[in-house]
Amino acid sequence: MKGHTASHWTFLARLAATLLSIFAFGKVFFMVYNREVMPFSLSDIASVWLHGFSMDLSTTGYLVVLPWLLSLVCLWAPRLPFRKVLVPYYILVALVLGLVICGDAFLYEFWKFKLNAAVFSYMQSASGTTNSVSPFFLLTRTAAFIVAIGLIGYLLIRITPSHLSATAHRIRHSAAMVVLGGLIFLCIRGSIGTSTMNVGVAYYSPHLFLNHSAVNPAFSLLSSISKTKDFSGQFNYFPEAERASLFDSLYAPPTPSVTDTLLNTSRPNVLLILMESYGSRFIEELGGIPGVSPHFSRLVPEGIFWDNLYCNSFRTDRGTVSALSGWTSYPTASLMKMPEKLGNMPSIAKSLQKAGYGTEFLYGGDIEIMGMKGYLVGSGYQHITSDADFSLSEAKESKWGANDAVTAQRVFKTVGQKPADTPWFMTYLTLSSHEPFEVPYNRLEDPKLNAFAFTDECVGSLIDSLRTLPAWDNLLVILLPDHGFLYDITYEDPAFFHCPMLWLGGAVRQPKRIHTLMNQSDMAATLLAQMELPHDDFPWSRNVMSPHYTNPFAYSSFPGGILFADSTGVSVYDITGEKSILESPAPNPLRVNKAKAILQSSYDRLDAMNSNPTTSPTTAQ
Repeated sequence: MKGHTASHWTFLARLAATLLSIFAFGKVFFMVYNREVMPFSLSDIASVWLHGFSMDLSTTGYLVVLPWLLSLVCLWAPRLPFRKVLVPYYILVALVLGLVICGDAFLYEFWKFKLNAAVFSYMQSASGTTNSVSPFFLLTRTAAFIVAIGLIGYLLIRITPSHLSATAHRIRHSAAMVVLGGLIFLCIRGSIGTSTMNVGVAYYSPHLFLNHSAVNPAFSLLSSISKTKDFSGQFNYFPEAERASLFDSLYAPPTPSVTDTLLNTSRPNVLLILMESYGSRFIEELGGIPGVSPHFSRLVPEGIFWDNLYCNSFRTDRGTVSALSGWTSYPTASLMKMPEKLGNMPSIAKSLQKAGYGTEFLYGGDIEIMGMKGYLVGSGYQHITSDADFSLSEAKESKWGANDAVTAQRVFKTVGQKPADTPWFMTYLTLSSHEPFEVPYNRLEDPKLNAFAFTDECVGSLIDSLRTLPAWDNLLVILLPDHGFLYDITYEDPAFFHCPMLWLGGAVRQPKRIHTLMNQSDMAATLLAQMELPHDDFPWSRNVMSPHYTNPFAYSSFPGGILFADSTGVSVYDITGEKSILESPAPNPLRVNKAKAILQSSYDRLDAMNSNPTTSPTTAQ
C-alpha cells in the first residue's frame, strides 16, 4: 500500500500476508526449478503449502518482531517517519530472503539436501562454488538473485505506509499490541506445549523432495547455524547406559590378526587412488550402468575386488577424511574444516611415515579448497602436488584444475622416479568426474557418464603404464571412491553409498573377490593390518580380515539422515523428520537404534576431540 497512513493492525496484517505469500511462492519456485528430482502434482503443491505453513508462520513471526515493536512505539510517537525507519531493515530482509530462497533452489540441484550451515564452509573457497558451473549458469542465477532481492524489497516497502495513523486510545491499543506480541511469540515458538518449532515439523511424506519443499529455507538455515557448535548436545537419542549397550558391540577392539594374507609382502609401496564420486552407479559389477567403466571391469579379475563396501559420506571433504584417517562421518559437520579437531587424528600417512615411508599427495586442483591442505599437512603428507605445480595450460584444462589425463601422467612420472631403496605412500585424488563434467573425451553422449568414462580411461591407462615399471613388482594400487554420485538416485538410496574398492599391483598375492560388508573407513585398519603395522589409534576403522570381525555392518551419513546395513538388511533413517525412510527387506528397529547409537557416539566423540581425539569413542562420554 502506497498511502501515507494506515492503522497499525492493517499494516501488520499486510506485512504478515506479504511474507507468507513470498514463502508460498518460494516453495513453488523450489519445486518447479527442481522438478527433475521428482514429478509432482497440484495436490502435492497444496500439501507442501499446508504442511509447511506453521514453519512459514514461525519465520514470519521472527521477521515481524521489529516492525511490531516500531508500531508500538508509533502509538506514542505518531510523527515518526515509519517507512523511512524500516527501509534499511527491509533491504536486509530482502537481501537475506532473496539469497536464501533462490540459493536453496539452485543448490538443491547439486546437493539434494536443504539449505543449511554447510553452505558457509563451502563458500569459503570461491573456486569451490564456481568451478562446478558454467558462466551462463552463474550469470542467469546472479540475475535471479538480483530480481528476487529487488522484488521482495519493493513489495515490503510498497505495503508500508509513510506514517501510522494516530489514535486517541493509546493505552487500550498498546495493551492490544502487547497481546499481539504474545501471539507473535507463539507463532515463533510453534506450539503451547513442550515442543518448539523445528525442521521436522514440515515433514509429512515418504518422499524427501516433498518434505524438503515444505521446509522454510530461512528457518532451516537459522536452525542449522544454531547447532553447528553444540556437538555433544546433538542427537541424544538414548541414556548413556542404553547408548553404550548398543554401541560397544559394534566396534571390536583393534587387533592385528588377519584370517587371510592378501599381499605377498608386508612392506609394499602403496598408491591410493581416490576416484572422485565413483560410486556403484558406474561399476557394472556392482549393478551399475554398463559400458561406463570398461577399464575398471577389465581390471576386476586381476585384483582383490571388495564388492560390499559403503562409503561413509557424501562430499569429498568428508569422504577423504574417512578414507585417509579411517574416521566416521558426520551429517552436519566436516572435520576437514575444523583445524582445532585435527591435531591428534590418526591417518594412514602418519602410520606409514612412522614405519619409514615417504608420503605424498597429488591433486590437480586448488589444494586450499575446503581446508584440504591443512588437513593433509597435519595428516603426515610430506610433499603435496596441486594445480600450482602444473603449467598454466595444464592447470586450465578444466575449471577445477589439471584434468585426470594430465595428473595421471604426472603420477606415472613420479612413481617412475621413486628411489628403489625408500618405501613410499602416495595418494592421488582425481577430479574430472565432477561438475561441470567438461572433459577432452567424447565416447558417451551423456556428459556426466562421459566424464566418469574419461576418469576410467585415465586410471586404466595409468595402471597399464605402471605395469611397465620395475616398481610394479612391489606396488599395491588401491582404487577407492571418496563418495558416490547422485545420478538418477538420491541419498536415501543405498546405491549412492555402495562403492567399489579394488587392490591391484605386483604386491597382490592373488586375485580374489571379497563380499565382506564394510565401510570405506575400514580400509585404513585393514591395510595396516596386512602390512603388520598397528592400528589401535584408529577407533572407527576395523580390520575386516580379522577373526574378531564377527559383526559386519556399514554406516553412512548425509545431511538429512543415516544409513545402517548388516546381515538383516538396510535401514535409512531421517534424522530431521525422525522416522525411517527405507527399510529393506523389512522394518528392523534394532538396525535403526544401532545407527542412532553410532550417530550419538560420534557427536559425543566430536565434542571431546579437542583434547584427545584418539580416545576410543566408547570412552568419550
